[in-house]
Order: sequence, then structure tokens, then C-alpha cells
Amino acid sequence: MARTAAASPFAPDPAAEHRRLLGERGETIAARHLTRLGLVLVDRNWRCDAGEIDLVLRDGAVLVICEVKTRTSTDYGDPLEAVTPVKVARLRRLAARWLRVHGCHPEDVRIDMVGVLARPGRPVEVEHVEGIG
Repeated sequence: MARTAAASPFAPDPAAEHRRLLGERGETIAARHLTRLGLVLVDRNWRCDAGEIDLVLRDGAVLVICEVKTRTSTDYGDPLEAVTPVKVARLRRLAARWLRVHGCHPEDVRIDMVGVLARPGRPVEVEHVEGIG
């Protein structure tokens, strides 16, 4: 009787690791792009029990909460299409939590989105949208 090995819950998932690395690369590209535009990086990958904020930046007196979506193709849509109204509402809640935790009281808070399209063999495309919600 042949036995097949069951997948260990502790075995690395190559697809998950690929997504994680792609996300990290996209966040690095987005952070570099935004700082070249004059924004100042304040925090990156801030996590709490309610979720994660990819990038927190300052644009003058405005605190910017930035969601980054990275794709290697548009087969499943443009990276910017990945942010739904539900995600924007969650980002608002996360922004309020970040402000409370850090005791920060900026003049204004803005939620931005950066879409990174990193197709193999082609130049990386970066699209920044200010004030998505």
C-alpha cells in the first residue's frame, strides 16, 4: 500500500513567499517614489490586531497613510483596482489607531494609493493616487 506524504502545516508555501517578496519589493519602490516627490517616510509595515498600514508618510503638515498594491501583470486587473471601499474604510480605522498609538495630531490625514506594476522584462510602472478616501 503506497502512502502519500501529507503537507506539513509548517512547510514553506512557495506561492505565499513569492507574494510576500513581491509586496516588499513594491513597498520599497513606492517608498522610493514618494520620497523622491518630497514626502517623508515615517513608518513602514505598521501592524496591529486590526491590520497593517503599508507606508506612513508626511507631506508637509499632512500625514499620509499609503496602501501599496503590486502586480506582475494585469491579468487580474490593474493594481489600483484592488482597493475596495471596504479596504478604504479599514485604512481609515487603521489611521485613527496609528494616530492614537503614536500620540500624533497632524493638521490633516490623507489616504493615498500606489499601484506598482512590475512585469518581468519591462520597466516598473508606478501610479500614485492622492486622497482615495
